[in-house]
Amino acid sequence: MSMIDRRGLLIGGACLAALPSAVQAGLPVPPGGRLGFDIIRKGTRLGAHVLTFEQAGDALAVRVKVDLVIKLGFLTLYRYSHRATERWTGDQVTGLDSTTDDDGRSYTVSGRRDATGLVIESNVTPRYVAPADALPATHWNRRQLGGPWINTQDGKLIRPKVMAEGSDAVPTVAGALIRASRFVLTGDVEMETWYDPQPSWAGLRFKAKDGSLVRYVRQ
Repeated sequence: MSMIDRRGLLIGGACLAALPSAVQAGLPVPPGGRLGFDIIRKGTRLGAHVLTFEQAGDALAVRVKVDLVIKLGFLTLYRYSHRATERWTGDQVTGLDSTTDDDGRSYTVSGRRDATGLVIESNVTPRYVAPADALPATHWNRRQLGGPWINTQDGKLIRPKVMAEGSDAVPTVAGALIRASRFVLTGDVEMETWYDPQPSWAGLRFKAKDGSLVRYVRQ
């Protein structure tokens, strides 16, 4: 989650100027402006993680919606809801806002770019200026693997260690297979994540607290 193998745009200058700024910046905006995943644990769908991409001139807004519920019969054991909006101008993050309900515990995060850099504040983390190479941990942009992450739930800065581990055939909800590069993250974050050749986010896997595997399967 080094990685900046961005798409080569072998296009003349006049054509390049006509492209959306997100494409010019090498940002992997998916076709149709949507990227969704089913969240699976022990063969059961717990919920979904959906990102939508909205472009307006030089601006890109990425909206994140995560909802999951763990039940035992009719009894709800755990509920999680997360909403985030990440704003870009060209290849630079200019803003971040999020709210999270983690089974009754509330978090808020905000980020605004000023002359000092991207200033992050949350209700649980002291205000700080993020390092220049830090990106929100929203996973859709493989570029985030190359620097620190801003946790969009609590605002904390995290620095996972990243190792490229070849490629796999990653299944989708529809049963298709995506050839994708696998990255193993350790340290502050323990997970595996996959990116297809675009490079668009193709999947994710991590262990839950009980040791079971949680998988993100692309819709």
